[in-house]
Amino acid sequence: MKEKESIFIVNGKEYKAVFNLNVMQEIQLEYGTFKKWGELTDGKRKQDAESDEYVEVDIKALIFGIKAMLNEAIDIDNESKTEKEPYLTDKQVGRLITEMGIMEATKQLNQTVVDSTQGDEPPKNE
Repeated sequence: MKEKESIFIVNGKEYKAVFNLNVMQEIQLEYGTFKKWGELTDGKRKQDAESDEYVEVDIKALIFGIKAMLNEAIDIDNESKTEKEPYLTDKQVGRLITEMGIMEATKQLNQTVVDSTQGDEPPKNE
C-alpha cells in the first residue's frame, strides 16, 4: 500500500484527501473489515460479476470514508502549520458530497482507494 492523495473539487474549491493506513484503520474499527466497507461504498453487486445491477450506496459509509480521507489530509497539513485548520464534520462532508453528486463522490473515493492499494494483497482480517 502506498499513501495516495487526491483532490475533490467542489464549487471551484479544492479539498485534499489522503488514503493511507491511518484511514484504513479508522474504516476497520468502524466497519470490522475494509472489505465490508468497500462493499457498502461500491454500489455494484459483487455476487454476480456479470450483472450490471447497481445497488444503493450506503451514505453513512460514503460520508465516513470521505471524511476520514479529508481529515487525514487536514491532519497532515496541520503538522507543519502554526494555525491549525479545523476538521470537517459529517454534515459538512455530506454537503460536499451533495454538491459533487453521490456517483461522482463514490467514483472518486473508490479510485483513490484502488490507486493506493494497487498491486497489494487485499487486507486479510475479514
